[in-house]
Amino acid sequence: MDPKKETINEEELKAQATPETEPQEREEEPTSPQAEEKTQPAEEEAKLQAELDAMKDKYLRLSAEFDNYRKRTMKEKAELILNGGEKALTSILPVVDDLERALKNMKSATDVDAVREGVELIYNKFISVLGHNGVKIIETQDQPLNTDFHEAIAVIPAPKEEKKGKILDCVQTGYTLNDKVIRHAKVVVGE
Repeated sequence: MDPKKETINEEELKAQATPETEPQEREEEPTSPQAEEKTQPAEEEAKLQAELDAMKDKYLRLSAEFDNYRKRTMKEKAELILNGGEKALTSILPVVDDLERALKNMKSATDVDAVREGVELIYNKFISVLGHNGVKIIETQDQPLNTDFHEAIAVIPAPKEEKKGKILDCVQTGYTLNDKVIRHAKVVVGE
């Protein structure tokens, strides 16, 4: 072998392995599987952290919204309790006005029948107002005793056979409010 050819071959080999070509080869080399594995968990971790942050934000907002709802409903309930009877009371005020006029006229009235008629009109108006607010009188006359609505305070012998077990007299009127008993009727029952 000729020493010149050896030097040329060595130079050619050196030229091929120069630092200029090495970086190009490195850039062209695909990334190693280990490097890919390291970037994937980092990406997944970032994605999961973003999802976690979104869920935390959603939870905090929902929790705050529920707390506001709870406070608002408690406030509304308190207002209903305080002002629940406002409608009923305002409907009774005209009856109170009539009673005041009747009392004023009683001082100078000489006709007892006119005063009685005025009081009966006021009573009927009052019962009408109660009816509009859902209050009804419990019927008692000649009704059989029903312990859901009536309270027997006395038992007396029945004047007739068909009156046995039935109500003969009502001592105190009973009332229902929207079909719920608010005061039982106190009655006398035939035996």
